[in-house]
Amino acid sequence: MIEKFLQQERELERAKIVSETAKIPWLELQRFFAAGKVMLVAAELDLLDVAHAFQLDDIEQVKSWTENRQVGPVNDDQAKHWVASDALLWAVVIKPWVLVQTITDSR
Repeated sequence: MIEKFLQQERELERAKIVSETAKIPWLELQRFFAAGKVMLVAAELDLLDVAHAFQLDDIEQVKSWTENRQVGPVNDDQAKHWVASDALLWAVVIKPWVLVQTITDSR
């Protein structure tokens, strides 16, 4: 019974993250980038899984992704490229972070 409750709670947490995920122009995220709060999530990862790990403060999982360079701060060159291309990104806020991921044809 406890396991069922925990599963339902995880599903609700994930649904909340889904509802807060949106496509947003990079130009609207620049102030967060300037504050060092934007983290780029690699295309091979599920943005929702990463957001959930951040929300749960899953230090080991986040550490693994950062060590494998699958999650990390957006660098200046990437930011300049997104400005020049007027990029649209997937984004979700998991305070204090804004997690972003490039939009691919499959999403």
